[in-house]
Amino acid sequence: MDYATLIAALVDAAETRSGLPILRVYWYDSARNGVPDAQQERIGELSKVKLRLGRFGVNGEQKGVDLRIGLDLVAHARSNASDVFFLVSGDDDLTEAVEEAQAHGVQVLLLTVPTNDGKPHGVSRHLIRASDGLDFFDGAAVDAAVMKIDRQPPPVVVTDPVSVPKPAHRPGPKPGPRVPTPLDVASTAQAPAPVRPANVLVYSGTTGSGTTVQPEYVMAGEETELIDEVVSRVLASLEASSTPEDKLSLQRTRPNIPPDIDRALLLDASDAMGHHDLDEGIRYRLRARFWEKYDEQ
Repeated sequence: MDYATLIAALVDAAETRSGLPILRVYWYDSARNGVPDAQQERIGELSKVKLRLGRFGVNGEQKGVDLRIGLDLVAHARSNASDVFFLVSGDDDLTEAVEEAQAHGVQVLLLTVPTNDGKPHGVSRHLIRASDGLDFFDGAAVDAAVMKIDRQPPPVVVTDPVSVPKPAHRPGPKPGPRVPTPLDVASTAQAPAPVRPANVLVYSGTTGSGTTVQPEYVMAGEETELIDEVVSRVLASLEASSTPEDKLSLQRTRPNIPPDIDRALLLDASDAMGHHDLDEGIRYRLRARFWEKYDEQ
């Protein structure tokens, strides 16, 4: 990501739409123990950019970021530091902070990237209703700031079977009747295992705790197809961009789903289903299908 190009495009969009000069850009992210990495340090060194860092939780989720955004919104509104705020986020948790800032006489506008069909990508409906307006950020500007990196697949080593010497054949003892072992006797004496109920295990992307799909969470045929399509797209993207080390790291997190993958699943499902408030049943089924289809690969 060319962050300088992206931030310059965001500043230009904000100044053009508001007709006012920019005061400052606040960039929010998480960092391990609140200490910025090399990339975040470069972002914080850009002109008129203030880096605001939260921290990572036990399961890798962001902590304190939404709170910092809300505090900055309200504090700047109370001090009359700005007349118009542009919020580049779709998080429903920011709705109350937006309304509190508006109570102090400022405008809060959402700036988002459109989908292919012209809809806002991953923006909560509650947040849209609470804001003073929604405007689209030029997708071409995002494309210009994002650099594609092609990862080369690992080399394939082919061993010539002709060059491998075959072990010499050594005659062994003639086979006789197999004597049952104590393990064989124990296994035959045990009663057959009871049939497990046909529940589907559901994995959470944040806590990792398991549960079962309740009857009210059974998906309709159309929703099941959409979930399968979303999961297949995310898995295809992972397959194309992941190294063997990445795949090993993903397996180690199981049954948890890493936050970035979980976020991609939820956002793609929201766009595919045409609404951004996915109920609990769809979220559980989406995460369960991720591991089911992962095992099918």
